[in-house]
Amino acid sequence: MIDITKQLKIAVKSGKVSFGCAGALEAARSSKARLIVLASNCPEDARSEILHGAKLSELPVCIYEGTSVDLGSVCEKPFLVAAVTIHEPGDSEILKVVGAKDVK
Repeated sequence: MIDITKQLKIAVKSGKVSFGCAGALEAARSSKARLIVLASNCPEDARSEILHGAKLSELPVCIYEGTSVDLGSVCEKPFLVAAVTIHEPGDSEILKVVGAKDVK
């Protein structure tokens, strides 16, 4: 089994990602990403909007089991991270972990 935490670290280091709910919402609405990862404690209003936009644009969303503190730590950021938008997975296999399509 592929570990999502490990793959997320690889994606952050080798791929193209962005952080934050605003960027995730924009990506969800425009389908300009491959995957969105939300922390388990992502603010409910942002989470609802992101999930709705992602559903409409058929963009996969993964709910990370950890909190925004945990997600920030995994991404090696010194701040809370409620959402990570994966634009390009780099050397990671994160798209396989969540069953996302590997083509855009």
